[in-house]
Amino acid sequence: MTTATPSPANPLTGRTVVVTGVSRRAGIGHAIACRAADLGASLLCHHFSPHDAEQPWGADSVEATLDSVRAHLVPGARLVDVEANFREPAVIDEAVRALGGVDALVCNQASSGRDGGLQQIDAADLDHHWAVNARASLLLVQAYADRFADRHRAGHGGPDEAAPNGRESDFPAMPGSAVLMTSGQGLGPMPEEIAYCTAKAALAGITPSLAAGLAERGIRLNTVNPGPVNTGYMDAETMRMVDAMFPCGRTGRPEDAARLICWLLTDEASWVTGQVINSEGGFRR
Repeated sequence: MTTATPSPANPLTGRTVVVTGVSRRAGIGHAIACRAADLGASLLCHHFSPHDAEQPWGADSVEATLDSVRAHLVPGARLVDVEANFREPAVIDEAVRALGGVDALVCNQASSGRDGGLQQIDAADLDHHWAVNARASLLLVQAYADRFADRHRAGHGGPDEAAPNGRESDFPAMPGSAVLMTSGQGLGPMPEEIAYCTAKAALAGITPSLAAGLAERGIRLNTVNPGPVNTGYMDAETMRMVDAMFPCGRTGRPEDAARLICWLLTDEASWVTGQVINSEGGFRR
């Protein structure tokens, strides 16, 4: 961990952020990692390129993606990466080993494909989406919360002067922050993505309960729906159709989601927890 002091320009200085799903320069994960680096964070970037290689848009160069993120690091910040299939998540342990602790977590990973309408999917499809999109996020948050607590108890936190009943809190006044990713399944039907929607709806539904349980550990948790975002999977015809559904005439970009998500990691968002935030730019279904 670095010991530099955060500033208004670099509010994540001295903090380590884990971002999952950083494998394509066109993706939201890459934009989140670049934005967090711009704000001063050290990073652990997770990627799993075999998934991308199975998609119609194909895989990007992981090395080029990580080099792009490195170009945003401020002096003293570090970047490490790990490739992992989220059926066996171990990213938090790697961040602790490599960087000394974890201050914030963004569960950006998602699985595409192996989906369809109710009559097309089977149990394996449901299990696949649950494992990658929902179960992995819950296990990552669990591991992050444990490591966050361990790090504080080891002496990296401090007294909380605002602790209730005049007693010293067990956790620091500067809270940790976790962000989950959902979709727009609660705002309009997505009948051809039943397995995906089921897993993403689970994350949105559990957000208030997770946040309540984590609050006493000094951690805020929120969930973001970025709306339709052009991450390189839309062809020109699809782009024209989707662009027309936004009041400003353009589809969402990864940077739009990254600004909100990284703000939620900073102390500026210290009074925001347990929220499902729909950031869709006025998308008209």
